[in-house]
Amino acid sequence: MISPSSSVFRPHQLISPFIHDTMRRSKILEIPMPTLPLLRKLAVVLLFSCSYAQAEQGDLFGMIENKPLSETWLNAGFYSYHLNRDKGLNDRNLGLGVEYRFSTVASVTAGRFYNSDRAYSNYVGVYYQPLFIGPARLGVVAGGFNGYPKMQNGGWFLAAIPVVSVDYQRVGLNLAFIPNYKDRLYGALTFQAKVKID
Repeated sequence: MISPSSSVFRPHQLISPFIHDTMRRSKILEIPMPTLPLLRKLAVVLLFSCSYAQAEQGDLFGMIENKPLSETWLNAGFYSYHLNRDKGLNDRNLGLGVEYRFSTVASVTAGRFYNSDRAYSNYVGVYYQPLFIGPARLGVVAGGFNGYPKMQNGGWFLAAIPVVSVDYQRVGLNLAFIPNYKDRLYGALTFQAKVKID
């Protein structure tokens, strides 16, 4: 069993050192990860590499040309930084998901994860990201979700979420913003790391 230490990655430490001690932790969901300095270095390398590649193309902002593509990406869920810090929500949304990019501007996705309400959720959706700013693709992911007790009694519902993605070679990151919806869904900024397998 792994005891809490500096070798256990807590994503909220990236957000602000001031909230580190006040955030709720679930030791059951703590997983061994690379050390924080290594993650920072990887993030810097990813951003600089992507920025350099975009600079070579000469454009900072614009529309992405729609071309056929065939890439398969896997993810292990995501980390959510919830806006309602006092609700005791689960930030570590571990799971398994797949994203298939069939175009330079679109992909389909499906998966399962342990959600903010500590229940299991499934999702299916479509990413549409026709814009770029530097190395980042901008757009929306729209689809169906289930498993949230206060939303449709845990049944399926539709949602559209703004998303920004950055990919470099075989690694990538999806950042999405989920707004609060009444007292049924709680807002969060989500971080989803992914790896290309095909």
